Amino acid sequence: MSKPETTGTTSVRAGMEIDGTRLAEYLATQFKSTTGLQFKPPLQIKQFQFGQSNPTYFITDANNNRFVLRKKPPGQLLSKTAHAVEREYRVISALYTKSDVPVPRVYVLCEDNAVVGTPFYVMQFLQGRIFEDNALPQLEQRDRESCLMALIQTLAKLHKTSIKDLNLETFSHNPTNFYSRQINTLSAISQSQHSSNPDKVAAIPRLNEMLAWFKRNMVPEEPVTIVHGDYKLDNVVYAPTENRVIGILDWELSTLGHPLSDLANCLLSWYTPAEFHGKLPGVSVFGKGVARPLSVPEVDVLLREYCKSVGRAYPIPRWEFCIAFSFFRLLVIIQGVTARAARKQASSANATVADNKMMEYCAGLVLQYVDKGDLDAAKL
Repeated sequence: MSKPETTGTTSVRAGMEIDGTRLAEYLATQFKSTTGLQFKPPLQIKQFQFGQSNPTYFITDANNNRFVLRKKPPGQLLSKTAHAVEREYRVISALYTKSDVPVPRVYVLCEDNAVVGTPFYVMQFLQGRIFEDNALPQLEQRDRESCLMALIQTLAKLHKTSIKDLNLETFSHNPTNFYSRQINTLSAISQSQHSSNPDKVAAIPRLNEMLAWFKRNMVPEEPVTIVHGDYKLDNVVYAPTENRVIGILDWELSTLGHPLSDLANCLLSWYTPAEFHGKLPGVSVFGKGVARPLSVPEVDVLLREYCKSVGRAYPIPRWEFCIAFSFFRLLVIIQGVTARAARKQASSANATVADNKMMEYCAGLVLQYVDKGDLDAAKL
C-alpha cells in the first residue's frame, strides 16, 4: 500500500492517534509466533492521506520492516456494518493463500479494543506505484494503455476466481438479487446519514425518483462472484517498473454479488460529462464533451477486454443501469463522508472536499439517466 518513498503520508492527524508503545508490545508477540519476522520496537507511525473511511497507517519498526495498519475509526459509528476491517482481513487472507489474485499478505487481525482503541489488522507494505489520476499524465501513451488494460485484466482475474476454492461461500448471507439489496441498503444508509445531522448533511434530491427508475430498469441477474466493492485505479498498486498490478487494496466493501458493479465503478470517468470536470477532485473525466489532453483507451476497448477476459458476450445488456447505480453509490459515499466530517470522524486529509455541493454535483450524474426515461428495450 504505497507510493514510491511513501509519499502520501503525513503525521498522524488529531483524533486519529494510536498508542505506539502498546501496539509495539502486541505486534512483537504476534509476529514472533505467526510470521517469523524479527519485529523490533520502537515504531515510527505515519498516516496515509487517502482513505475516507478506515484510518490507515504506515508503520516502520527499528529493523526498518514496513507494514500497513488499517483500523476502524474512533467513536460511535453511524453504521453497524460499515468499516468492517474483519471482513477485509478475511477476504485478503483467502485470496493471498488460495489464488493468484494480487493482494498484500496480511499478518494479524486484532479485535481487542484495548490495543489501539478499535479493531485493526496489519498487512504487508507493497513497494510500488499508485496512480491517483486515471488519465495517468506521468506516463507515456503506451504505458497508459498498458496500465489500464492491466487494471481490467486483474479485475477479470478476480471475478473468475472460485468462491468455493477460497472457502468464502458464507462471505455474504444472501448474494443473489445484489443490486436490489444494494439499492435498499444504500437508501436506508442515506436517510440515516441525513437524519444524523440534517442541518449539515443534505438529503439526496429526488431520491424516490431514482429508486423507482432503478426498479424499472434493473440489470439481469448473473452468476455470483467476489465483488471488491470499490475497484478503481487508485485502489491498486503497480510494480515499480512494470505495468502490472501487484496488489489490490481497500477491501472494506467487498462481498459476493454482481460482477458488473465492480466494472462500472472502475469505468465511471468515461461516463462523467464535461460539465462535471473538476468537480470530483483528483479525478480526470473522459465522458461526453470532454477535451482530452492525453490519449487513453476508449471505454469500448476496455469493456471488450473485460468481456474477452471473463468469456462473456459484448455488448453488456442494460449497461447504463450499472453506470447509474455506481454514480448513486458514489453519491451516498460522498454524503457519508460529509456526515463523518460533521461528527469529526473523517479519516482522510482530503475529507473537506466532500460536502453538500459535491452531493449536488453527484446527484446530477444519477439524474441524467433518470431524466432520459426508461432504457430502450430495443437497444438491449
